[in-house]
Amino acid sequence: MRPAVRLAAMISGGGRTVVNLLDRIDAGALRATMPLVIASRPCAGVERVRGRVADVRVMPGRIPASELELVLKSHVIEYVVLAGYLQLVNIPASYRGRVINIHPALLPKHGGPGMHGHHVHEAVLAAGDTESGCTVHYADDTFDTGKVILQKRCPVLAGDTPDTLAARVFGLELEALPEAIQMIIGGGA
Repeated sequence: MRPAVRLAAMISGGGRTVVNLLDRIDAGALRATMPLVIASRPCAGVERVRGRVADVRVMPGRIPASELELVLKSHVIEYVVLAGYLQLVNIPASYRGRVINIHPALLPKHGGPGMHGHHVHEAVLAAGDTESGCTVHYADDTFDTGKVILQKRCPVLAGDTPDTLAARVFGLELEALPEAIQMIIGGGA
C-alpha cells in the first residue's frame, strides 16, 4: 500500500477547511498527513490548527518561489492545498501541477482578483444566477484559471443573502476538497 500523501495547506482566514481535512485524515477517510500549514497573516486558522499540525507558520506577502520551494521540500510535501489563501502563489517549477485551490463559485464565473468570500456570493446574487457551488482546480500563475478538477453545485434560492448562500456553498466545499484530493492521490485527476 502506498504511504500517506504529505500535504501542506495555505490559509488566510478561519481555517475551517483545513480542520475538515485534518478531521478526515484522523478518521482514516483521507490517506494523507499534513505536517505544514502556511498562513499569509495571523488569523483564526493558525490557532485552530496549532497543536494538530507539526509546523504552523505565518509567511506574509507573496512568498518567492525559491523560498516556498525550500519550505515545502524541507517537509517532503507532495501536494499543496490552497484553502482560503488570499495571495497569488509563486508556484515553484517543481510543484507545478501539484497545487490545488478551492473556490466558492462555479468557475470560470465569479473568479479572479478580489473574488473571495462574500464578494463571490454577492456577485452570484447580483448576476441573478440560478445556481452556485464550488470549484476545485489546479492553481497556476493567475487567480482562478487553472484546470478544473471537480465542481459541486447547489441552487440559488429566492431570498438568499450572501450569508445563506455562503453557508450552503461551504457545505459543498467540505465534500468537494477531500474528494478532489482523493481523486488526485488515487490517480483519478
